[in-house]
Amino acid sequence: MLKVIGAGYPRTGTSSMKAALERLGFGPCYHMFEVLTNPDHVDRWLPVTTGEPVDWEKVFDGYRSAQDWPASGFWREQAEAFPDAKVILTVRDPRKWYVSMQNLMANGPGRNLPDLGSLPPKAAEVFASMRRMGPVMERLGRDAFGDNYRFGDGGLLDEDRAVERFEQHVAEVKASLPAERLLVFDVREGWAPLCGFLGVPVPDGEPFPHLNDSESMKRTLEGLVTEGTIASPFSKH
Repeated sequence: MLKVIGAGYPRTGTSSMKAALERLGFGPCYHMFEVLTNPDHVDRWLPVTTGEPVDWEKVFDGYRSAQDWPASGFWREQAEAFPDAKVILTVRDPRKWYVSMQNLMANGPGRNLPDLGSLPPKAAEVFASMRRMGPVMERLGRDAFGDNYRFGDGGLLDEDRAVERFEQHVAEVKASLPAERLLVFDVREGWAPLCGFLGVPVPDGEPFPHLNDSESMKRTLEGLVTEGTIASPFSKH
């Protein structure tokens, strides 16, 4: 059962948050990396595109927290399904976020690739699962950025409109939840506000994990395509 719900967009420090939440005892934390490493998880998410009832307990079976898409795209539904869970909205400078999101669109798991038959078996399996995940990711992108969004087309909205959408999302989350249930958090703030919100002690003498979302995904995908291996970007912080 989820204890912590992530409501932030990708590229707002979600990799750092996964590492931090797991360090604080709120793991495992669901993140897009879970879909990459567990292709069968796609079946957990496909009902969100069909209109079927979604069993959120089943979606997050075995997990205590969530960050990043696809999870954070359905923060409202999770807040209702898990009424005792707290919600963390990760934020960052929206202009810097835009640059990072453009990089994700160009180099992330939705990018155009050679025929799957030319890839190592593990890579082919992962990218085949992401193709199956396409309708979910397209819904997330359209909900966030409008009907012109297309998963895997390598682009985003123009900067001003994307930043406006980002700011609207932040305002919507803030307006939808009581203050005692929501933490608006920039990972640069470190342990103190996060631990205070969750009611746990600050790790003694341990720096807050600062993982680069873009670099983490890039290394993961490069290892897949070139070597057929998928290494966790969260193993060292």
